[in-house]
Amino acid sequence: MTSNTAANVSSTSQNPLTPPEAPIMNVEQPAGASLIGGFLENNPYFQAGFGLMGVGVGLTILRQGVVLGTTALRRRMLVTLEINNKDRAYEWFLGWMANSAASTSRSKPWMRSHQLSVETMIEQRKNGSSSALFKLVAGPGTHWFKYDGAWIQVKRERETRSMQLMSGVPWETVTLTTLSRDRDLFPKLLSEARDLAMRGQEGKLVIHTAWGTEWRPFGLPRRKRPLQSVVLETGISKKIQEDIKSFLQRRQWYADRGIPYRRGYLLHGPPGSGKTSFIQALAGSLSYDICLLNLSERGLTDDKLNHLLSNAPERSFVLIEDVDAAFNKRVQTTEDGYQSSITFSGFLNALDGVASGEERVIFMTTNHVERLDPALIRPGRVDLSALIDDASPVQARTLFAQFYGGSEDISEDEVQRLAKTLEEIVEAERNAGRRVSMAALQGMFIRNSAKDAIAGCHELFVAKRT
Repeated sequence: MTSNTAANVSSTSQNPLTPPEAPIMNVEQPAGASLIGGFLENNPYFQAGFGLMGVGVGLTILRQGVVLGTTALRRRMLVTLEINNKDRAYEWFLGWMANSAASTSRSKPWMRSHQLSVETMIEQRKNGSSSALFKLVAGPGTHWFKYDGAWIQVKRERETRSMQLMSGVPWETVTLTTLSRDRDLFPKLLSEARDLAMRGQEGKLVIHTAWGTEWRPFGLPRRKRPLQSVVLETGISKKIQEDIKSFLQRRQWYADRGIPYRRGYLLHGPPGSGKTSFIQALAGSLSYDICLLNLSERGLTDDKLNHLLSNAPERSFVLIEDVDAAFNKRVQTTEDGYQSSITFSGFLNALDGVASGEERVIFMTTNHVERLDPALIRPGRVDLSALIDDASPVQARTLFAQFYGGSEDISEDEVQRLAKTLEEIVEAERNAGRRVSMAALQGMFIRNSAKDAIAGCHELFVAKRT
């Protein structure tokens, strides 16, 4: 019985229709892996989360190492140049970049930025008309361009949360980045930008106006006016020219004697006599700019005035027009009753006080010199005063010859004959107590032919001004 059962069992286990049991394989794990696995499984601190925290700390350290390595690599391989909008090179570079983008062909799209800003410039003409010009420059953002075979990244940033003191202009910076090996390109690029800016002003006169506590160019540079085109009474123009040229050549002489190196001029006379025109022509002949200062500007205080006069651009005249209208009994007021924050004493101290600047030339004009306070026109504040009067016979004759001389419509002999006739007319009218301004004569010459100008000039004369 027992043997049968065993036989049955044996036959069943060897039945070919029954699949054999899969063999059990024992895979031996490395001792280290088994130890780590056991540690992680059995360590209560790891299971509580400290293990995950350690992994996070390790990844953070690894990331910081990558950042530090990248920074070190950038410092090693890249060089950056930062230009802020307080530096003159800021406008030069933006102008250079705009000019380069405008002159680049379509085959180089990397110069055509998609982030632009507009700069509007107003050009005022002498006849009162004006025109607006628009210049597109690189706006805030990142730009790329290729210069002398090297790629340069330009990043323009604007800080709107903080403004420049007293000017209300946001801080702006332009950062140029390129390979360290190409650092020598920066001086070359800036020199090219400067030359481009100076080329646009070559042979022209730049007018600056006060913007807060800064001087900024007003409109486009103007063509210089020939000094001989402003006809003054004999000897006046030469006297002023010699005086200012002597002053400009004696910087060391002033320093050796401890005298403040500044000069003040007052041109007075009736309206239309050519005071402002002469100053503009004189500045152009000396390659100087003009800083136009309006004492009636709202918001202008004694501190701002002193700062402006002490920080006028190099090689520039500071022009204050109609200074007689600025103060009435030492208090500045306007027609609408507005009283300026500038005091008379503050104005005097800005001219030659302890805190006043040096190395400057100030021109003041007035139609009524008798209204000026003696404290304003004393020596040291006004070093040279000159009367620019109405047209004299010699002035009228000289201006007539300049306008019509060399014309194909009239012979030179006829011009001289008519000029002599005009001289006699002006002389007779002056003896009768009637005057004519140089501006009125110039307007007549612009609108009429030589003979018509002589025939109609009688209507220009008015009674002598008192």
